[in-house]
Amino acid sequence: MNLFFQTNIMKRGTYAFLLIAILAIQPFAQAAASAVKPLSTVESEITEKITVGTIKDITATLSSTEMQGRGTMQPGGDKAANWIAERFQKLGLKPLGDKGSYLQKIDFKETLFTPETTFKVGDESLKFGTDYAFIPYSKDDKSAGGDLVFIAYGVQAEQIKRDDLQGINVRGKVVVMLDGPPANVSEDAWEKGNAKFAILGNIFRSGAAAVVIIGHGREKDAPELIISYLSRRQIALSGESVQSQPIPPIITAGRTAAEKLFAKSGTTLKEALAAAEQNNFKPIDLKQTAKIVSKTKSVKGTSSNVVGYLEGSDPKLKEEAVLFSAHYDAYGTENGKIYFGAADNALGTAEMMSVAEAYSKMSVKPKRSMIFLAVTGEEYGLYGSKHWAKNPTWNIKKVAANLNLDGIGSEVYGPVKTMVGYGGEHSTLGILLDDLAKTMGISVIPDPVPEEKVFYRSDHYSFVERGVPALMILGAPAGDKEIWLKRIEAWEKTDYHQPGDVIQPNWAWEGAETVAESMGILGWRISETEAMPSWLATSRFAKLERGNSKELPEEK
Repeated sequence: MNLFFQTNIMKRGTYAFLLIAILAIQPFAQAAASAVKPLSTVESEITEKITVGTIKDITATLSSTEMQGRGTMQPGGDKAANWIAERFQKLGLKPLGDKGSYLQKIDFKETLFTPETTFKVGDESLKFGTDYAFIPYSKDDKSAGGDLVFIAYGVQAEQIKRDDLQGINVRGKVVVMLDGPPANVSEDAWEKGNAKFAILGNIFRSGAAAVVIIGHGREKDAPELIISYLSRRQIALSGESVQSQPIPPIITAGRTAAEKLFAKSGTTLKEALAAAEQNNFKPIDLKQTAKIVSKTKSVKGTSSNVVGYLEGSDPKLKEEAVLFSAHYDAYGTENGKIYFGAADNALGTAEMMSVAEAYSKMSVKPKRSMIFLAVTGEEYGLYGSKHWAKNPTWNIKKVAANLNLDGIGSEVYGPVKTMVGYGGEHSTLGILLDDLAKTMGISVIPDPVPEEKVFYRSDHYSFVERGVPALMILGAPAGDKEIWLKRIEAWEKTDYHQPGDVIQPNWAWEGAETVAESMGILGWRISETEAMPSWLATSRFAKLERGNSKELPEEK
C-alpha cells in the first residue's frame, strides 16, 4: 500500500484510539501533575496576544466555501496559499520563499481515474467511487474479465482442515473474496503469518484474472469509506517514480455491489457470508461474468508552501531559528463536493498563525528568528514538509527545533488539560514541554499507542529526518471518556476527511487557544536558551546532526 492509503486510513484510526487512551488514563495523569507555576512576564504577554478571535477568524476563512477545500494542485489551494502569504505580510513577517516571495512552489503530478474505468457485472455497470474502487498498488491501466467465483477468505490450511479453493481452478476467473481473518482466527496470528499477502500471492500464481474484495461486517473501516478514499485523485511529486506491480486488478466493493455479485448465484450475500465462516466452506459459482477496465490519466501542476520569518533580536542567535509548522491543505474539491478540512487542519494552521501574530506584536523580541511554515500536500504523503526539509529556505543546520500542529480537532472538545508531545521522548523538547505543562496545569502523557507510530506520520517527521529535533503537540479535554468516545466515533464516521469536517457551534475555542499558547511559549523558551535543543542519548536519533542526509537508523 502506498503512503496515500496509509496516511489517510491509518491516521484516522490512530487518532481515535489515541484520544480514547488519553481520556481513559487522564485521571491518573492529572493526579500526578505538579503544582502550577506562574508564567514569566514575557510568557504572559504571549498568552495575552494569542486570542480566540484570531484563531476563529483564520479557521473560518481557511475552511470557507471560497477556499474550496484548499486542495493541492487546485485553485482553492492556491487561493489559500496567497491568503496566508498576505496575512504573513500584514504581520510584518519577512518572505522566505522563492525569489523574495512567501511562496515556495512544488511540482506535483495528479492522477485521476477516467470515465473509461468500468466494472461491469453481467449487463450492469457499477459506479466507480460509490460501488467500487481500485486498490492503489493495482491502479495502473489494466483490463480483465472472467467468470465470477466466491472463495470466502481464500484460506488453505491443513492445521484447521480448511481449503477455501477446494475443487476449483481460479485460472482466468474473477475471484470474489473476503479480507481476513475469519471470525475464528485471531488478528495477531493473521498478521504475524502475513496471511493476506500470502493468500493473494497464491491466487495470482494460480492465474486469477482479477480479485474483488468485499466486506464481512466486522471491519474497523467499512468498505464504503475505503472506496471514498481510494477513488479520489492521487497526488505525488512530479519527479517521483511509482513502481508498477505486475499483478491483476484488485477491487474493493461495497455492500450494494456485493449483493449484485451474488444476485444470480442462488445464494444470498448473507448466506454466503455465514458459509464463509465455516471450515467446511466450498467455493460458490456466482453464475455471472465480470469485465474490468482500469484507466487513468496524469497531469502536472504546482502548489506552494507558504513561509515567512520574524528576525531575532540577538546579533548571533538570530542566525538560528525556531521552525513552526502546520499543513494548510485538505482534500479540495472532488466530484462536486468540497472537503472543508476545518479540524484537519485549518484549525492547526490558525493556531500556528496566531502565534505569528502574537510574536509580531510583542514588546520584547525573541533572540532567535522565528520561521512560520504552512505546508501543502500533507494529506498525500507529507510532501510539502519533505520538500522544504530537502530544499530549505533557511540553513537547515541552524534550525533549532520544529514545533508542529496537526490533529482531529480534539482540542476544541473542551478546555485542554492533557497533552501528548510526539517526539518528546527523543529530545530535550520533551523536557521543555513537561516544564511548561506544570506551569499551565496540564498533564503530559507518553504516546499511549506507540504501535500506531503516529510520530512517524505527520509533518514534524520530515524535519527529524534532517536531524532537527521536533515535537508535535496534541491537546485533549477532561471529562468522562464515554462522552468523548461517543462524540469521536460519530465524528469519524461522518466527518473525518469528508465534506462534513466543518466548524461546529459547540467547539470550545479556549482549548485551541491553550494549544496555541503552548506552542508560542515553547518557541520562546527555545529561542532564549543559549544551546539549541538536542537529541537524548537514549533516542535512536541520538547521533543525528542537523542537515542529516543519510538513511535513518532502523527503529528498535
